[in-house]
Amino acid sequence: MEHVGKHEQEHGDGSAVPHIKHHKMMLRDFKRRFIVSTLLTIPLLLVSPFIQSVIGITIAIPYKNYILFVLASIIYFYGGFPFLKGLIEEISKHKPGMMTLIGLAISVAYVYSSAVTFLIPGKTFFWELATLIDIMLLGHWIEMRSVLGASRALEMISKLLPSRAHKVLEDGSVVDVPVSEIRVGDKILVRPGEKVPVDGVVVDGKTSLDESMLTGESLPVHRGPGDKVIGGAINLEGAIIVEVTATGKDTYVAQIINLVQEVQMARSRMQDLADRAAFFLTIIAIVAGTITFFTWLFYLGDPLFALERMVTVMVITCPHALGLAIPLVVAVSTAESAKNGLLVRNRQAFERAKNVNVVVFDKTGTLTKGIFEVTDIVAIKDVDSKELLRIAASLEVNSEHPIARGIMKKAEELGLSLFRVNDFRAITGKGIEGSINSQKFMVVGPGYLKENGIEVKSEEVRKLQAEGKTTVYVLRGREVLGAIALADTPKPESFEAIRELKQLGIECIMLTGDNRVTAERIAKELGIERVYAEVLPHEKVKVIKELQLEGNIVAMVGDGVNDAPALIQADVGIAIGAGTDITIESGDIILVRSDPRDVVMAIRLAKATYRKMVQNLLWATGYNTIAIPAAAGVFYKLGILLSPAVGAILMSLSTVIVAINSRFLHID
Repeated sequence: MEHVGKHEQEHGDGSAVPHIKHHKMMLRDFKRRFIVSTLLTIPLLLVSPFIQSVIGITIAIPYKNYILFVLASIIYFYGGFPFLKGLIEEISKHKPGMMTLIGLAISVAYVYSSAVTFLIPGKTFFWELATLIDIMLLGHWIEMRSVLGASRALEMISKLLPSRAHKVLEDGSVVDVPVSEIRVGDKILVRPGEKVPVDGVVVDGKTSLDESMLTGESLPVHRGPGDKVIGGAINLEGAIIVEVTATGKDTYVAQIINLVQEVQMARSRMQDLADRAAFFLTIIAIVAGTITFFTWLFYLGDPLFALERMVTVMVITCPHALGLAIPLVVAVSTAESAKNGLLVRNRQAFERAKNVNVVVFDKTGTLTKGIFEVTDIVAIKDVDSKELLRIAASLEVNSEHPIARGIMKKAEELGLSLFRVNDFRAITGKGIEGSINSQKFMVVGPGYLKENGIEVKSEEVRKLQAEGKTTVYVLRGREVLGAIALADTPKPESFEAIRELKQLGIECIMLTGDNRVTAERIAKELGIERVYAEVLPHEKVKVIKELQLEGNIVAMVGDGVNDAPALIQADVGIAIGAGTDITIESGDIILVRSDPRDVVMAIRLAKATYRKMVQNLLWATGYNTIAIPAAAGVFYKLGILLSPAVGAILMSLSTVIVAINSRFLHID
């Protein structure tokens, strides 16, 4: 298998981002070689005596043996080049696998057939050579298309950062410059609605930032002078001036990219089922071929007959179906799983997922809805709960803050009409205020109350705070009328997903960048006993590694940028489809419906797919138990001697069986 090369591209901050250009080039190369080889195979088949006898036609062509040689030579050197190159690489690394088996089979067939054409009597293997190359190119092309998606994660992550920044000059003026020109110590302006271009520290202004896609923190975080900001975070409110502390490869996002690359490259060296089968078949081909040659040479003393037997054995040992056994299952599985809201991107996940005994869930957007909903309304003085919500919604109507959206949604659900608000003003990082019927009202957070010495005497409010819910207060002047609690609530489907996984004997763990109180509240509701909270991306990878070192087969389920490295480190990465493109490209299996119950479906699919792969490999290679001895001449005294033509028919039959068997894949 070919992998992404360490090419680099400049993006925004000038960081070196390994990308998929090289892999796309390799994909196009396999496709081009497959098309050219297949087109050349058509006339080669028509000229081949055996094919003519099968289809019942005779085409008299002058010098047809030489035409066959020319066509086969082009197919061998052009179409077979990746396998010949792979053979050399695998042998040099002392790790024979699929490329060795294919390269050995086509080389033996080509060299022997060329010798028959010009030097010795016998039957050629040109059409077997051509069709073997065609099918193997097709299989590898299908395989590489499925692998390509994993590499796109790197490209997606790089797009988080803007390409330009507002640089603040010494005289206070602002100029737009490419992010690549920003240096540590420079000051940049970040306006509301913009992404922070690089890591830094706020030196002027106050605002709230959305870092949920970077750190997993569901709440907007308040940032003021002296606070650190992360490149890629979204500025929700006021304009801030940031002094740059890191650029390029030193930024938070660049470090995530490096983690993705390191884990991805480490896992890409794993061998799959077909590689292992190819290794054993390579040994069998060499040993059986050698024994066959010397046995017949000793028995009959005819080196040409012994050579033909040896070549027949070695060519038959590499079945056409082996190159399609795995890719066909992947292709059929992709279509089948899509009907069930699943997309499978990485075939290696099939084998690993059959033994998954730990499923690690991200919280925000994975187990929870990822949005703030009003959970409690506590009226303290003079107004009832609906009136309290009506006042808050009237003030929040023009705000895009997640808390404001949650309050507005609740008011709409209850069908509340809104008051007319005058003198509206946002209090950066604290809340909002305005006048209703000539009275001043405010919606503020606990920070405002603390700064102004306003005390809330309510046991119910204290209980909400202890549960980790976000609480805002409605004030009339300095008088607290009541409180509204909001929280990111679990998806209804999450309860069923956790219950079904437990029934399968699989442990469920929560791994989140959100605060511990909130995480533990959600975990308790869902019945998850093991929680890792306030965890950064590199720490998520560490947790996954620790679980693997304990001997667990770990599946990771997530939807944020901060989940990407952990998704790739896990034995099986399951991405929520409604999450970021980066996370989706990092996953082995994608839940299109963003339904946690599909995690159970994904594990069942993986087990079913693995079984189908094993069946296909048995069909693809099982005929060798009869074909190899028959080709070697074990049954010679019984009048049974497998000819190259009959061997080719058996190979074709195994290919048909594999194709049909793949179509019967279904999820239990």
